[in-house]
Amino acid sequence: MNMRKPVTTAKLRKMKEDGTPISVMTAYDYPTAMLAEEAGIDVILVGDSLGNVVLGYDSTVPVTLDDMIYHSRAVTRAVRTSFVVTDLPFNTYHGSIDVSLRNAGRIMQEGLAKAVKMEGGAEIAPTVEALVQAGIPVMAHLGLTPQSIHQIGGYKIQGKTAAQAQKLLDDAKALEQAGAFSIVLELVTDQVAAHLTSKLSIPTIGIGAGKDCDGQVLVFHDALGYGSDIHPKRFVKTYGNVGDMIRSGLRQYVDDVKQRSFPGPEHSFRMDDEVAESLYGGGKPVAAYRE
Repeated sequence: MNMRKPVTTAKLRKMKEDGTPISVMTAYDYPTAMLAEEAGIDVILVGDSLGNVVLGYDSTVPVTLDDMIYHSRAVTRAVRTSFVVTDLPFNTYHGSIDVSLRNAGRIMQEGLAKAVKMEGGAEIAPTVEALVQAGIPVMAHLGLTPQSIHQIGGYKIQGKTAAQAQKLLDDAKALEQAGAFSIVLELVTDQVAAHLTSKLSIPTIGIGAGKDCDGQVLVFHDALGYGSDIHPKRFVKTYGNVGDMIRSGLRQYVDDVKQRSFPGPEHSFRMDDEVAESLYGGGKPVAAYRE
């Protein structure tokens, strides 16, 4: 029986204060979320990375608000204690405050998430503040921001220069001041991520940002080798190879079907022989006519 109390934003802040690392993992459907919940994951992120690993896009840009709501609803059905955060996708929070509030509200009301995640720095601080004032917790996201991948020009390490480091600190402080409860740091140099973590009162969650962040996040499919086009990444540790297991099982299934070894008697259901004889006259089974 799961006796763990539900994770909250207050608990996440307390974990930072106590030096207790925060575990974060993405999930996009009911069975994956249930496994993450059972494993004791603190925060489940319904990431727009589903565009890459579930929907087959080459970036997160094509992912829609309806996509995020659909997957968020599936995840939240499975979760009792993990804290569920859902990404606001590309172009859903850079317009008017009213539009941003409406879109974030749909994530909360229809997707049943506990918080939303937004990419960007000081430029989105007014939107973050408006959402927080409306009762919508916000996780921020700095460093490599995948929704801006075409503007950035690729998956590049952030925080390699003094100017970049200062910009990241200024952005992080602005987002903290606006009321964000946590900040994801993606592909940020170790030293800069450690410095930001020490200067913020809110937790930092790293992905490719070193061990000194308050927590770590990985994409489920990367961590477990789930998929046919999972490419090794320096900042990812692979904890299993689900893809190989699935491929092996499916190939065995195909072989069994082709060889008529499945289904066997143990997988089949028979009526009483006397009833069968009265119906079919004790004739040969269908398979016999193939011989």
